[in-house]
Amino acid sequence: MKEPRPIKRRNKTGKRNRSRTDYANRRLGTAFGIIAVILVAWFISMARSHSENEGRPLQLPAGSNLEEVVTKEGLQEWIIRYQGFTVSYNSETHQPNWVAWELLASETDGETAREKSSGFAADPNAPGCARPSDYTGSGYDRGHMAPAGDMKWSASTMNQSFLMTNICPQAGELNRGAWKKLEEKCRQKAVADSALVIVCGPIFEKGKRHRRIGEAGVAIPDKFFKVILSPYTNPPTAIGFIMPNGTVPGGMQTHAVSVDSVESITGHDFFSALPDELENKVEAQCDFHRWSRIRPRHD
Repeated sequence: MKEPRPIKRRNKTGKRNRSRTDYANRRLGTAFGIIAVILVAWFISMARSHSENEGRPLQLPAGSNLEEVVTKEGLQEWIIRYQGFTVSYNSETHQPNWVAWELLASETDGETAREKSSGFAADPNAPGCARPSDYTGSGYDRGHMAPAGDMKWSASTMNQSFLMTNICPQAGELNRGAWKKLEEKCRQKAVADSALVIVCGPIFEKGKRHRRIGEAGVAIPDKFFKVILSPYTNPPTAIGFIMPNGTVPGGMQTHAVSVDSVESITGHDFFSALPDELENKVEAQCDFHRWSRIRPRHD
């Protein structure tokens, strides 16, 4: 008689556990897939938004002007609006408090050469305007604030840039060194960023008696500032510079500061036409390496 064979029972519990595990893994994979699709869609949307907004004009309230500067209270000034720039002229120091202008990419490569300019001249409409001879033999250059190189797009603007209302006494080491290099960098940035808004001028240290030159008595500044806004990049950016009126150790890089720092030292208020949140953000920036990188502009 044959012995009964043992009955092989199926492990239903094990099969059920494996089925649950497989089901959970499938659900988890599906969830990750959905998350991946959402992330890809978000990145595409952000990239498209950035591309669409790149170079769009900054929306400002009607009548506002990025070149407007609120001058430090107590400074004597005459506002003079030339064709290519605006001057806050101080008849006590016989030079500008500040000069502001917009530099478009299309204005960096004009046909008007510096040699065609009529040369330095006093502005008869500006009270107390210095004359070119006031600088003769002083040891200081007639330093442009709005540079002639930014005004090559028109013969009249080029000539106006040589008016003494746009001129400050600058040491040759500054005028022909770091200051000139910064002007050249600004022209490169204007091409890359579509346009710049620039403001610059002298700094006089408080409580100090300043040397004066010429018959007019032109005061010699201690330092110079420049603030630069790229309003049409996405996002807008800004940076400031403060340089001594003499040798500039380390060049422009070591003298880069935030616009907030320049406002604190000069007492002027720049770019107040910007929306408050944006103004606060851009004026706190100081990233020279990022600012100095020139990226080609895509029209």
